[in-house]
Amino acid sequence: MASHVDPLVVGRVIGEVVDMFVPAASMSVNYGSKHVNNGCDVKPSMAVDPPTVQISGRRSDLYTLVMTDPDAPSPSDPTMREWVHWIVVNIPGGTTVAQGREVLPYMGPRPPVGIHRYVFVLFQQKVPGNAIAHPMGRPNFNTRAFAAQHGLGLPVATTYFNSQKETANKNRK
Repeated sequence: MASHVDPLVVGRVIGEVVDMFVPAASMSVNYGSKHVNNGCDVKPSMAVDPPTVQISGRRSDLYTLVMTDPDAPSPSDPTMREWVHWIVVNIPGGTTVAQGREVLPYMGPRPPVGIHRYVFVLFQQKVPGNAIAHPMGRPNFNTRAFAAQHGLGLPVATTYFNSQKETANKNRK
């Protein structure tokens, strides 16, 4: 009998970024025609612009989305863990992230060395997130501490992709 191992556990997202949780919503992340599945590869050049993120749920439900890189500046020495790339609050259920309020503008992947994980964590808000402010900086962000500070609890959905620095084409003129 084959056993199923959660890709969030295999990818060390559960453990390093979030605690074990029971998914209670669905989230679809797309960079153009590229659908993000746990552990898939996305080139930085494909992710320059914010992805389209569709969230399930009722319009009366509100969500917060956080995107982080737990491998900054390098997977072997993540001294800036986590680097926060994006925060959007007050996203109505059944819509896209574009319907929410951007607290921290999107920054695409820029992995300097190694293969980095870029993690999207979705929380259901208990109350409107009007008090959620811009973090002090992007490095050394902590998703768990952010969730605790704002009373968000455990995630309701999470997905991640891998990305690494693209090699420069030396034949370009």
